[in-house]
Amino acid sequence: MSDKNLRSYVTGFALSLVFTLIPYYLVANHRVAGTKLLFTILSFAFVQLIVQLAFFLHLGRGPAPKWNLYFFAGTVGVIMIVVGGSIIIINNLHRNLSPADQTRRLVDSEGIYQVGGELTGACQGRHTNYQVIIKGTKTEPLLTVAAKCDTLTFIDNSASNLEIVFGTSKNPKVYAGLNSIAVIKGHSKTISLSQLGTYQFHDNTNPKIVGSFAVADTY
Repeated sequence: MSDKNLRSYVTGFALSLVFTLIPYYLVANHRVAGTKLLFTILSFAFVQLIVQLAFFLHLGRGPAPKWNLYFFAGTVGVIMIVVGGSIIIINNLHRNLSPADQTRRLVDSEGIYQVGGELTGACQGRHTNYQVIIKGTKTEPLLTVAAKCDTLTFIDNSASNLEIVFGTSKNPKVYAGLNSIAVIKGHSKTISLSQLGTYQFHDNTNPKIVGSFAVADTY
């Protein structure tokens, strides 16, 4: 073994040790948590991979150009971007919709009103339809009073697309498994009123657009 190779192995071992101890320290001492911790560990794993390839497998150290190392690093980088993006999307979905909300949304959308002889709370059939027309920053009517299993249609006559969010801007809520409704300008979106109570809603892009609806067993 030449002195050059020996120095390469020793340097690689030292760097590998450092890039292993740093994430261990962060985890053991709770310096980073949650998604930041995950991305930190993935970042150190990527650096560790480059160290292993460069100092132990000598990828890119031959007489030929180092394009093989660049292509490999680019491929790994793309994979990490895809994996990281997937983690962000899944984490966002999990944060915005709990398993109970997802189940409620599924039974409502599929009309599954009974499972194993037990009622799910979903509607069997549909009744009266009410319309909420949004034009400019005005909502008509401001309050809609309906019965369970009626439907509510949001009509967008404003100058832009709407993102209807239930609750207030400071306290968003979930209604029947839905935390928001996207309504394209000039179009409408209908929901089933399967959950009792009084609820507010607003446009996430324009807080001046507000309204509410109340759902009861009977009028």
